[in-house]
Amino acid sequence: MTDPFSIFAAARDAPTAIALHVEGRRYTFAALAELTHARIEALPREARAPYALVGSNTLETVVTLYALLERRVPALLLHPKLTEAERNAEIDATTRAAHALPPDAAVVMYTSGTTGTPRGAVLTRAALAASAQASAANLGWRDDDCWLLAMPLARIGGLSIVTRCLAARRAVALAPHFDAVLLPRWIDASRSTLVSVVPTMLALLFDAHPDWTPPPFLRAVLLGGAAASEKLLQRATARRIPIVITYGCTETCSQVVATPYEGRFDTARYGAGRALPGAQLRIVDGRIQLRGPMRMAGYLGEPPLAADAWFDTGDLGAIDAQGCLHVLGRSTELIVTGGENVYPAEVERVLETCPGVDAAGVFGVADETWGQIVAAALVAPSPPSDATLSEFLANRLAAHKRPRMICFVPRLPVTPAGKLDRAALSAFATSLRPLRAHG
Repeated sequence: MTDPFSIFAAARDAPTAIALHVEGRRYTFAALAELTHARIEALPREARAPYALVGSNTLETVVTLYALLERRVPALLLHPKLTEAERNAEIDATTRAAHALPPDAAVVMYTSGTTGTPRGAVLTRAALAASAQASAANLGWRDDDCWLLAMPLARIGGLSIVTRCLAARRAVALAPHFDAVLLPRWIDASRSTLVSVVPTMLALLFDAHPDWTPPPFLRAVLLGGAAASEKLLQRATARRIPIVITYGCTETCSQVVATPYEGRFDTARYGAGRALPGAQLRIVDGRIQLRGPMRMAGYLGEPPLAADAWFDTGDLGAIDAQGCLHVLGRSTELIVTGGENVYPAEVERVLETCPGVDAAGVFGVADETWGQIVAAALVAPSPPSDATLSEFLANRLAAHKRPRMICFVPRLPVTPAGKLDRAALSAFATSLRPLRAHG
């Protein structure tokens, strides 16, 4: 069996097939193999640690990823929106723990834990291959398939499009970024048959194109990364958009639960979907737990997980009589804004280092477009100006982590144990105002 993640094997299997649409050009697998060969020559000969790769949606990023997969050098995928401080912290943490990586490690991707401290999920080639196989078992493949990648390649939802299509010898249409105005044009230009979006992206698409309906060749729109509102799903149904709801996380190499492909025009029957082949799903004390060959090897620098270990997602859910998962919410304080995960503790630590701010309580506020927006209640006897606070945050937090709404309060609520009472923070929602200099 040929290596599913070898661009050279793909070039032998399907040399003239289109592999990538990017910047108005089309590249065959043979052409990408040539570019990858040149990139391999430019890589360091001795790789002592994962190769730090900023996951921008560019030809260079894709080719570098192919080269790393070919050389079997793990890639440390860095989100392009990270600040320099955040980026350096991930690189330093990875370098310190690189000696503990398993031999099959393919990608290290950081995701915040419940403490707000980012942890490096170690994704192996075997896990990525199992994830690709599980997706294919549900969606199948057609000869003319092309998957539009309009989300960050540095997110698991973006990376998995690249790995699935490479394994299947199918095309990726790489958008430089998400743009609701241009999305229909990108779909048409590449004749994309598959598109992955988060709910915010779909809502913005509807706002930008109130009359848009999918072209006949678009056979599935995968919708994941955050919970989709019933109103949004109703809007999609009214337009006859073939929606496949997905549920998964970085630690499971993306989706492990999905709407059955045949139910893509009737998603309401399936909740978040059913477990994909190979994935196992259970509910323990109301919490969703997952396992299967697509699960990560573990977190970098922490003890590896046993092959049969369950991963606790931190989500609350239930499984109905038809085996469909229904996600009920988070047991942690995670804020999901536009499909990006934000942990309040991480934001609070940064806010509390800003001159003039004594204490901070960060919480999510429901928003029709973004799902949630980040809000902060600040104790600041000498409050900084909006401009000062915005500039301070811009150098320390990625844009999606920065509060969009703030209020100043005399004190934060605490529990009897003296800890921040997060449940009580929502009472400040009526006092919030926009952070006017927010970028």
